[in-house]
Amino acid sequence: MTSPTAPEPVRAGAEADRVQVLGGGLMGLAVAHALARRAIPVTVLSRRRSEAAGFVAAGMLAPHAEGLSGALLALGQRSLALVPEWVATVEADSGLPCGLRPCGIVVPFRDAAARDAYPTAAWGTPLDRRGLEQEVPGIGAAWQAALLFGQDGQIDNRRQLMRALERACVERAVRFEEGTEVVELLRETGSGALSGLRLQRANGQTLTMASRRAVLCGGAWSARLLPELPVFPVKGQMLSLQAPRQALSRVIFGPGTYLVPREDGLLVVGATSEAGAGFADGLTPAGQRQLELGLTALLPEAARWPPMERWWGFRPCTPDEGPLLGESPVPGLSLACGHHRNGVLLAAVTARLLADRLSGNGLAKPSDPDLDAFSWRRFSSERIDPQAPSAGA
Repeated sequence: MTSPTAPEPVRAGAEADRVQVLGGGLMGLAVAHALARRAIPVTVLSRRRSEAAGFVAAGMLAPHAEGLSGALLALGQRSLALVPEWVATVEADSGLPCGLRPCGIVVPFRDAAARDAYPTAAWGTPLDRRGLEQEVPGIGAAWQAALLFGQDGQIDNRRQLMRALERACVERAVRFEEGTEVVELLRETGSGALSGLRLQRANGQTLTMASRRAVLCGGAWSARLLPELPVFPVKGQMLSLQAPRQALSRVIFGPGTYLVPREDGLLVVGATSEAGAGFADGLTPAGQRQLELGLTALLPEAARWPPMERWWGFRPCTPDEGPLLGESPVPGLSLACGHHRNGVLLAAVTARLLADRLSGNGLAKPSDPDLDAFSWRRFSSERIDPQAPSAGA
């Protein structure tokens, strides 16, 4: 990128000893907070935090309801177990509520055979039509069976968690540079290790910051900074309705549509999955119609509830829909990106893993199995086409 102004000199000194977190969304805030709680100086560099996926996601904590499998299910279960403690630290540091609700999630099916074949059926309570109606009064007639995952839940990320995390970071002396885009990673000759960051501010000014340790939390935009990473956007559109208070106590996770009831009666409806949309902004009639049809099929009476808001965002996806955690192709740069539709769920474990990796006295520590399982190296021997996501994306 060509700058209209001459670059400032390198900002070195104490700044080089800080950890720079590249991205101020949910993952960046969670990692920054975890590092700051271990007395590690942190700076968050963010182009525009309002575009982060953490502000648009529905906030489900649903490794079982999502039907995850293998290493991703294990990572989700580990994170789910960490969530209460993680939320408690955020609330203690910020003095603000995060909106955690262990409300349980119902996954409806058209018949018992489909229910019993679900990948995570062993972790759920099977329901017949009568049991389903007891859990979700007014559920559509097409659904004859269900699984209740009482251990899954939700958190109000848009209105509470993100604000609480920001405040918690400030209280822990995290430094923020908003309106600052990282446009280039600077590397040492020979070793290729991270040596600095080339930045551009909103006013066009460019500068270079010395940096030996950084964490890439760039969400769907991560591959723009490090093209070796197979991270691409999957657009999602959503809407919300104002339901009668206590009209729905459980999250409903249907095929292609989910309904997430907040404690104050707001009902979040999501989400489209548009892998071919790239970074195209805006709502589309087709996407909104898809949401409305899915809503009516799951809960017909909800079609009469007044609409509140409509929005969209970009999930950061990888070919196998698992995140990229830990080491990167650039020594000194760690990864915390590519979480796809499970970013809210995986924030707690991601923060723990990255804090473990970057803390300590410099002595070698045993690698965490989850860092190994979700290393970028699992794609390094493949030719990845970011425009050709997997069928499930």
